[in-house]
Amino acid sequence: MQPIRVAATATSTSTRNMLQTSVTLCAPGTDKCQTIDNIQVDTGSQGLLVLASALDPSIALPLVAGNAASTVMAECSVFGSGYTWGAVRQADIRLAGQLASSTSVQLIADSAVPGAATDCSQSGLPMLDASKLRGNGILGVGPFTADCGGGCANSAMPRWYYSCTSAGCTASTLATAQQVTNPIARFAADNNGVLIELPAVPPEGASSVAGTMTFGIGSQANNLLGAATVLKSNSITGYVSTSFSGNQYGSSFIDSGSNGLFFPSATLATCGAWFCPATPQGLSATLISMTGVTAGVSFSVAKSTTLFATSNYAFNNLAGPANGFFDWGLPFFYGRRVFTALEGRPTPAGTGPYYAF
Repeated sequence: MQPIRVAATATSTSTRNMLQTSVTLCAPGTDKCQTIDNIQVDTGSQGLLVLASALDPSIALPLVAGNAASTVMAECSVFGSGYTWGAVRQADIRLAGQLASSTSVQLIADSAVPGAATDCSQSGLPMLDASKLRGNGILGVGPFTADCGGGCANSAMPRWYYSCTSAGCTASTLATAQQVTNPIARFAADNNGVLIELPAVPPEGASSVAGTMTFGIGSQANNLLGAATVLKSNSITGYVSTSFSGNQYGSSFIDSGSNGLFFPSATLATCGAWFCPATPQGLSATLISMTGVTAGVSFSVAKSTTLFATSNYAFNNLAGPANGFFDWGLPFFYGRRVFTALEGRPTPAGTGPYYAF
């Protein structure tokens, strides 16, 4: 069980609903380690990304070599809020007594590679320092093993992996085993998914909350599915569907890395990037799995400006508009046990990927 928390972040006091933990990185096969705080927990991505500036230079992580002589690999990681760029290195990752040995990670803004390739730098906000990233890194514990997979192993895809010299970087293939990898997949046990548990919060929010991230599904007494509804997701995208307000959104996902609920609405007033109805609105939707299993969800949307005017950082009713998809972000997690099962790994409810709650 790994402690997780929502509170004011060290680098951005205005950022709400940021789920964070601490991660220990070690030079592979050694006890030269450093624990790095303020790492965001993200069920919507795969693999560990850490700012180079947060890692002590004495923790020497080996570079992953490129496909041509005298080249090294870099990665572009694109998120809804912007992009990160950095070298691909290998590290031992330690979490809650578990070890992911010799696992590829991205070291953001690593001086070992040139600046971001042009097609990557056109991907929005450059999240290359602690203030833009709103922390020291991202821990991706989503439903897949590698962050790209077979597509990047078979062809040089833009905005993914690059082979670099000091003069520049060129899009390149990278074997799946060397790609930035979900560390859960590298554990010797409890390696088929993750359970995130956060307490409920009141309508006005809470100044902070503490919860747990438990590794494995059905592998220990504290990670049993119990009566959770299992929603099998798309084996390629990880998506399920959401039926809401007479429409069905096939691109739907449960994502602890999103700090609000994001969905289309023709009726809710907005204030910038957030909804701000005059009074709190009680809403409902239905999540639908790839096999037709359904789960109803009731949720609330409050006036964002009222929430932001408080000194609270954990909100279950913070939401904003989206176009054509439904993002069940961190507000969904409060007061629930939320499982994310890894692709192809057996669990008591069948193989992943799936969500359950």
